Amino acid sequence: MLKFIRNWLDDNAKEIKKLQKTVDRINELEPRISALSDAELQAKTPEFKDRLAQGAGLDDILPEAFAVARETSRRVLGMRHFDVQLMGGMVLHQGRIAEMRTGEGKTLVATLPVYLNALTGKGVHVVTVNDYLARRDSEWMGRIYKFLGLSVGLIVHGLSWDERKHSYNCDVTYGTNNEFGFDYLRDNMALRPEQLVQRELHYAIVDEVDSILIDEARTPLIISGQADKATDHYYTFARLVPRLKRDEDYTVDEKAHTVVLTEEGVARVEQMLGVENLYDDVNMELTHHLNQALKAHALMKRDRDYVVKDGEVIIVDEFTGRLMFGRRYSDGLHQAIEAKEGVRVERESQTLATITFQNYFRMYDKLAGMTGTAETEEEEFRKIYNLDVVVIPTNKPMIRRDLPDVVYKTEAAKFRAVVEEIAARHATGQPVLVGTISIEKSEILSDMLRKKGVPHQVLNAKYHDKEAEIVAQAGRLGAVTIATNMAGRGTDIVLGGNPEFLAQAELRSRKDYDPGDPAGAELYKQTLGKYRRQCEEEHRRVVELGGLHIVGTERHESRRIDNQLRGRSGRQGDPGSSQFFSSLEDDLMRLFGSDNIAGIMDKLGLEEDVPIEHNLITRSIESAQKRVENRNFSIRKHVLEYDDVMNQQRELIYRQRMQVLLEENLKDVVLQMITESVGRSVDIYAPEGVIPEEWDLEGLLAYADQLYLPGHGLQPGDLEDMGRDALKSFLTEKAVQAYEAREAELGAEMLREVERMVLLRMVDEKWMDHLDAMDQLREGIGLRAYGQKDPLIEYKFESYQMFQNMVDAIQDDVVRYVFRVNVVQAPQQRRTVENKYQEEGPQQPVRRENKVGRNDPCPCGSGKKYKKCCGRAG
Repeated sequence: MLKFIRNWLDDNAKEIKKLQKTVDRINELEPRISALSDAELQAKTPEFKDRLAQGAGLDDILPEAFAVARETSRRVLGMRHFDVQLMGGMVLHQGRIAEMRTGEGKTLVATLPVYLNALTGKGVHVVTVNDYLARRDSEWMGRIYKFLGLSVGLIVHGLSWDERKHSYNCDVTYGTNNEFGFDYLRDNMALRPEQLVQRELHYAIVDEVDSILIDEARTPLIISGQADKATDHYYTFARLVPRLKRDEDYTVDEKAHTVVLTEEGVARVEQMLGVENLYDDVNMELTHHLNQALKAHALMKRDRDYVVKDGEVIIVDEFTGRLMFGRRYSDGLHQAIEAKEGVRVERESQTLATITFQNYFRMYDKLAGMTGTAETEEEEFRKIYNLDVVVIPTNKPMIRRDLPDVVYKTEAAKFRAVVEEIAARHATGQPVLVGTISIEKSEILSDMLRKKGVPHQVLNAKYHDKEAEIVAQAGRLGAVTIATNMAGRGTDIVLGGNPEFLAQAELRSRKDYDPGDPAGAELYKQTLGKYRRQCEEEHRRVVELGGLHIVGTERHESRRIDNQLRGRSGRQGDPGSSQFFSSLEDDLMRLFGSDNIAGIMDKLGLEEDVPIEHNLITRSIESAQKRVENRNFSIRKHVLEYDDVMNQQRELIYRQRMQVLLEENLKDVVLQMITESVGRSVDIYAPEGVIPEEWDLEGLLAYADQLYLPGHGLQPGDLEDMGRDALKSFLTEKAVQAYEAREAELGAEMLREVERMVLLRMVDEKWMDHLDAMDQLREGIGLRAYGQKDPLIEYKFESYQMFQNMVDAIQDDVVRYVFRVNVVQAPQQRRTVENKYQEEGPQQPVRRENKVGRNDPCPCGSGKKYKKCCGRAG
């Protein structure tokens, strides 16, 4: 009875019951579908497409399409979808998030909705976190789609334009979140229609959806060009800041991640710099450099937030532990860290195009995701992406034992206990996976284990290249593996070890092995057989010992990251266990939750090496994590509210830019701009409500000469006795006549091309300046709260004004250039940099040919110096 009431109140249980009915229908079709020959099975794809063309919906053909995909997978890959995998596929098709435990086969689950939705011909994107997974999945799962007559594309770093275009035109496209986002930005910087690669964004399935849509949502994708700012100040402040005393000259709030100068600190800095008032307008740049140097010194820690490698400061992703090569902190913080570490300071960059993953993925008509850990973030998924989470039951019962947390007074005592625990389990032969939250902590632990004589492997950003190999063997007998975060690793830990990896590793070291040779294939088969037998025996012994044991050395501020670590054990009904070790000195406990626990420990008079272990402690830690998660959610939501303002403007600009790019004839657009420019000029020099005698007709004619009536020869007397409307009509008529003369001079076809290039150039240039101005506005808008005003409303109002001014400036400049531009050689290619991840490789800059000197006249014919005109973007 109790179970019935619980299920009746549980929405998730209701969903599963509903999905089970469709699963039963798919299973009923299985005998009929499995009786088909290969050719008959392949003929199902054109049959489904015909039914869709005749008005059937995707839901109508879902049971049969899923049954066809399952049978194909069984024949091609030797893998038959479980019933729970069919449920996961339905949830993904509905545009929701399927939470499925690690090892439940999410990669295979995605093939069902991908096949069904690809039948529409609009393209399906499967988004993964790195190049390795995208390539692996496109080749592995791609065999199913290719058997059924669908094309498969791959979008990873290093592809040519043709390869990208071809991949996006395929029925199914695998790729990384970064590449999809950057291709969208590049498409919106294209200067010709044939440079576009993406189609309309129809349907995306995001693997590790929590990692991409939540953890990475705070960091926008940015394409940038170099700005012209000196780097001397960074070194000056890197030398100055260490001389300031913490808590005396500045205070640090680790919770809010801020650092603030005290009055004494301000006085000391003014004295050191020899300035009278640090906060004078003229010293704004100094204040900015000081703030960033303070942040770099007090908040950013080496081997936690970043590493220094080959003379470069490289950011470490706090969620996955990966190095993010090429990605840089914005607003001068990265340069401040470079100065602090004594490496070469790179020049600051100017943003050319930017978008957050939140806003990119919300552009898809239908979005779905899968992960092992999403339920704790369901509120955020629902509010920001309109996605709800369905928890899919496991194929086999989960038998992992999650032990209560153990809490120590000090970090040193905790690490001693962790090492003892690892050594004891290792002595029995039980494999142990140890999770740390930073490179620094993983290296401390590694050093302690080495002294203790416990052999082990370390997986963190410094040893990133061995990732798949280390993870694959973490379940072997006696294996001890230390890992910095386990999000999105994409390789299952198999108890007893992975025979394929072991066979490949042995053969790589043999000189007589050639995989393309028949003898090499036979050697691989023999080696694989040997390791299969070995791994099966190890698997049996590891299961007897209790499976993989997880040791968490610190609670992460997000329960989801802890659950990802735990989820590595107990896959597909395997035994396993997990336990977290914490101390009152850990960041989470110190900042958010240690008061109650510290009180209990003091009352009990516990020694440093005596732990406290109770479910009450575990609950107390989880409530601290919930508080941090809620705080982080509100921060991300706040960031998104501001970014949404920019996003509306970006969508409008990009939509209009795309129209310019694809439209053959822009004459009407330019004539409209001329009319608007004339109207604005009359509003400035002959404003409404001012008597005609006080109008500045001389100024109006001088302005017209600069803008839309070059060399007009008109006198103020020619405009007297005209009303405002008549004035606008007269000047518009004259401007249109000048435009017609310009068309006759250049030829209609040439003028159309000039208009397109000028329009695109002006939109790009003004949009870049607008992005910069919006950053500056955002920086100081919070201060409006002191004046009892809502900063967000003020930001919306002012950004709207700035956007209107930008649109006006684009129109005026387009009109000015169309009347004056001279036709010369093709424009220079802009040099850009994208903030990328490590596996995507170093960026190769675009080389300029036939360099134009910075002070030479600009080849576009504007009359300005090159550095003030087209050279600004370089």
